[in-house]
Amino acid sequence: MQEPVRCPWVTSGDPLYIDYHDHEWGVPVRDDRLIYEFLVLETFQAGLSWRTVLHKRKNFEKAFAGFDYRKVARFDQRKVTSLLKDAGIIRNRLKIEAAINNAKKFLEVQKEFGTFEKYMWSWVKGKPIKHKIKTAKDYPVHIPEAVAWSKDLKNRGFKFLGPTVVYAHMQAVGMVNDHVTACFFTSTRLKSRP
Repeated sequence: MQEPVRCPWVTSGDPLYIDYHDHEWGVPVRDDRLIYEFLVLETFQAGLSWRTVLHKRKNFEKAFAGFDYRKVARFDQRKVTSLLKDAGIIRNRLKIEAAINNAKKFLEVQKEFGTFEKYMWSWVKGKPIKHKIKTAKDYPVHIPEAVAWSKDLKNRGFKFLGPTVVYAHMQAVGMVNDHVTACFFTSTRLKSRP
């Protein structure tokens, strides 16, 4: 049986990467816990490959209390020290501290908007931006919406969420549909979604 056409960034032969592309990347996320999970993972991915983070995802889930942002917001310096010794995650003090800081800021946004999801989706007027990407060269580094949202996040005290990281987050959580036009996902999955 012939493999379906996928986006050019998918590493063939890596089942975890293929599964992520086929079932998660670009699917609109409305759940605050899952949104926080992607924010944490994107923060740790900065400067590294997504594949590296994806293969450590279960370890991150365990280390960061199942991505329960309420619990992570209460992490103290002792917990930071413990996480720096956890070989299962990316041991970067600034990124660990950013994930904790961002959990606190996440709660502040929830208090203001009711949910983080409402705040997040307001940057794309509630529905995914659909790009017509044909080749890997067509992917932009970021888009104006990512630049504007990143600036607002920075003003709110979030860390490690510059325009490029924010854009990667927007792609991951389906705020942007950046599956290439030939990708099977675009033709079979997104068109059937309301």
